[in-house]
Amino acid sequence: MSRGLAVVTGASAGIGREFCEQLAERGYDLLVVARDAERLAALKQDLEGRRGVGVELFRADLSEESEMVRLAERLGAGEAPALLVNNAGFGTRGTLLELAPDRQAAMVRLHALAPMHLTMAVLPGMVRRGAGAVVNVSSVAGFIYSAGNANYCATKAYLNTFTECMAAELRGTGVQAQALCPGFTHTEFHQRMRVSTGGLPAVAWMSARSVVRASLESLDRRGPVVCVPGLGYKLLVRLIRLTPRPVLGWVTALRRARYVT
Repeated sequence: MSRGLAVVTGASAGIGREFCEQLAERGYDLLVVARDAERLAALKQDLEGRRGVGVELFRADLSEESEMVRLAERLGAGEAPALLVNNAGFGTRGTLLELAPDRQAAMVRLHALAPMHLTMAVLPGMVRRGAGAVVNVSSVAGFIYSAGNANYCATKAYLNTFTECMAAELRGTGVQAQALCPGFTHTEFHQRMRVSTGGLPAVAWMSARSVVRASLESLDRRGPVVCVPGLGYKLLVRLIRLTPRPVLGWVTALRRARYVT
């Protein structure tokens, strides 16, 4: 018997793909959203075959406003999902002087406007039902500002604040909001950016499975709104919050954003 519908954006790879796996394992039917139709079809075949859940495909590029509105209309038209995971995202490298404005505008739409549209589409139904959750996949980068990652850090900071505001508004409704803030995670993210990560120690990395497990277990126990997986990253975020902002700026300017998380 299904536990309800879970919607996952950026579902075809990485953390989004792992959310699909673990949610299917828990018995949720899925509405999976991504740009790659072939990967979505393979995901549907795999999960329906192994997990026996229903999987609906929704091909969309959520960096386009018309596509995010189309998905929001789909989500608002039926019964509200039990869970919405706003995971779709990408990174770039380079300063604002070096980067193409169109790509940066697409990042702002995908990381900020798409979660806003989709969240506002599902919340009325969740609140009426008195249950549900929205997970916004953010990043440890949302706690810093980094030369060479201006819009990445800024949009992830937006997601954190947006989620905390939403949680305050939803208090007492039975609906949860979570900003999931992983550090370096083994996915295709850095390869797509064509960024070398060879200089990072093995201890800095987490698996997508452990990141998603931390998110879902935190929801199970109605844990904190901001979920930072891994003890090392929890300590790092605490240190960042205690560090004066000018010091953070000086450190990250030296790094010139060789990596993002």
